[in-house]
Amino acid sequence: MQSFQNPLSSDFYKTRISSRKEDMRGPYFRDQTAIIHSMAFRRLKKKTQVFFSPQNDHVCTRIEHSLHVSTIASVICKALGLDTEMAQAIALGHDIGHAPFGHAGEKKLNELASDCGGFFHEVQSLRVLDRIENDGKGLDLTYAVRDGIISHCGEEDDRSLKPYQSVKNLDTIREKGSIPTTYEGCVVRFSDKIAYLGRDIEDSITAGIIRIEDVPQSIRDALGSKNGEIIDAFVNDLVEWSERNRLIGFSDQKFDLIRKLKDFNYQKIYKHERLGNYIEYVERIIERLFEYLLHYVSEFQMDFDLYKHVPEKLVKRIGDYIERRQSAYTLEPFNATRVVVDYIAGMTDDYALKTFEEITLPKPIEFVR
Repeated sequence: MQSFQNPLSSDFYKTRISSRKEDMRGPYFRDQTAIIHSMAFRRLKKKTQVFFSPQNDHVCTRIEHSLHVSTIASVICKALGLDTEMAQAIALGHDIGHAPFGHAGEKKLNELASDCGGFFHEVQSLRVLDRIENDGKGLDLTYAVRDGIISHCGEEDDRSLKPYQSVKNLDTIREKGSIPTTYEGCVVRFSDKIAYLGRDIEDSITAGIIRIEDVPQSIRDALGSKNGEIIDAFVNDLVEWSERNRLIGFSDQKFDLIRKLKDFNYQKIYKHERLGNYIEYVERIIERLFEYLLHYVSEFQMDFDLYKHVPEKLVKRIGDYIERRQSAYTLEPFNATRVVVDYIAGMTDDYALKTFEEITLPKPIEFVR
């Protein structure tokens, strides 16, 4: 018998925005396949986890992070008798709304989107999957998966969690921090933190930003020096503590170590001078793209012929983007800022760099012979 009973009915968790007959895959495996085959998921392989536009194949990208979260959540759910397929679907889709250049890109877009509710990647992930993907039709995922995605915030300092006890209107959530309504969603939220803390250290060593000796000895003694050892220590602790307490969470000792490890990462990695220089650069890129595109989208809105007659290729491309997603952008009053933020958020690091060069650098002189 399952020890952890979710507060809502199994049938409700499986409901979709539109009524669809399920097939042999089952509802949550079906959600996994829909997410994996989406264009937004594919683009995650070219989006920053910590290091911008990495050229080293062994440095973690956003797609690898999503896969890491999925495997960690699966192990925990297997051990606790929870639904692994639901957790995997949540994990695969949890970062699909991330902006280019990681949290630096998210922070800048949040500033620029102040007049349309701001930008939080958790909320954007659900917006992408519900409205923008599939040419504006969305992927029609189950409530449980949609709820877990919008509620996954791994930056929160949770020691333990239990599911939110009531149905939430997911369409009205505009900020991060919402509590999941399933134990599986709670597991993904912790798995997100477990996945990035150790891996960011490994990548920082690869990048020459820190040495393993820089990590405090007390942390290395308790958790190990490698990412796999750190994951193993946290997963085992979370499973054992959760089984005893019927909540999802860490022991006091491991929670204290998580906070120390997180503080170390912030001070020695995320705030490192080399990353700081990149952050200033990418903020300028995103602001320039935003101002450039907002000018045209504010003027042209849904008049697609106007976009097509502008010689600049980027203007034509965003016009085509909006035209193919008319069904999404007619559900609410047209907001040029929201449209531009959606478009920029969907960019990969490489595409953002390419479009910035496109609109900034002078075109080469063409000689007529």
